[in-house]
Amino acid sequence: MATDPPTLPAGRTPLLSVVPMPSDANQHGDIFGGWLMSQVDIAGGVAAARRARGRVATVAVNSFTFKQPVLIGDVVLFYAEVVKVGRTSITVDVEVYAQRNPEVLETVKITEATLTYVATDAMRRPRPVPPA
Repeated sequence: MATDPPTLPAGRTPLLSVVPMPSDANQHGDIFGGWLMSQVDIAGGVAAARRARGRVATVAVNSFTFKQPVLIGDVVLFYAEVVKVGRTSITVDVEVYAQRNPEVLETVKITEATLTYVATDAMRRPRPVPPA
């Protein structure tokens, strides 16, 4: 049974867009998983910091699923959405897509992850997340 190819999330703007370079790849030309994880953390952190209206720190990677490899030259698009807000914590879902092969543009879903951040004050101690 054939499935439709993935499309980018409708009506949403990517929070981050990055093109990986050869220095981000292993000897087989695939981008390091750690590189991708750090970019996911950046995108999730931006969404959490906006909601917290200030500094946040990553406290947990709740889930992280690699679905496809990232290739050198892919345009990697990161979509982040706050899905839960606690007293000091913010949970963010991040979806990652790659667009490749500019001659016949192909979109693939690369990764999905859920991360939790804690809002922190100037002394890096937990602080309450302000009301929306």
